[in-house]
Amino acid sequence: MGAIGNGVELLEMTGKADGPEVDLIRDAVRAAEARIRLFRLAFGGASSGQVTSLREAKTVVEGYFHQSRVAVVWMANSDRSRQETKMALLMLLCAETALPMGGTVRIGPDPTGHWQLEATGPRLNMVDAVWDVLRTGTAPPDEPLRPADVQFPMLFQAAQSLGLTLNYVADGETFRMSTA
Repeated sequence: MGAIGNGVELLEMTGKADGPEVDLIRDAVRAAEARIRLFRLAFGGASSGQVTSLREAKTVVEGYFHQSRVAVVWMANSDRSRQETKMALLMLLCAETALPMGGTVRIGPDPTGHWQLEATGPRLNMVDAVWDVLRTGTAPPDEPLRPADVQFPMLFQAAQSLGLTLNYVADGETFRMSTA
């Protein structure tokens, strides 16, 4: 991604890189970089003692969901441990799968420090076998997870590593997920 971005910059410096084609490449590079940043935080290692700044967390979330059908309101208002940030980002990625038509997600810690997520959108799509992984850690043998659902067992593990359990409930066009 960096090389492509650098190539676009070099073209711009020559004055030959203006037009919708270059804008499209520039936007694609930004979107790919945003996805990589979020994936590094959500799927990468998180040691105790590491901290994610509020600015970094907001920037990563805003970049990832910039041109998405899903609008995210990041309600945390301070730096968080890397482990908490990882868990919260995995919560967002799980929520995204339930909103195929788009929607709004609000996520942040409550006054006790437990994370709360509320998502609203038309036609929620919550496949029981996939979402039940948040309670059990594994999928039923007769319904294995798809690679696209890797965030579910990873969220279960992230919550467990913090000594937390995950709860969720769906009602109409809204669902809530929380840690306890």
